[in-house]
Amino acid sequence: MKPLKEKISITIDSDLLAKLREKAEEDDRSVSSFINLILKKYLEETKE
Repeated sequence: MKPLKEKISITIDSDLLAKLREKAEEDDRSVSSFINLILKKYLEETKE
């Protein structure tokens, strides 16, 4: 079963969003999916 998802609204600097869009496209993902991936990796790396 897939994890539940929630919609949120955030504000991101334009230059950061442009880079995220570029990287997401290179990885053949949506921006939302790419941000989820980045956040999961960050949380795993910083787990105490």
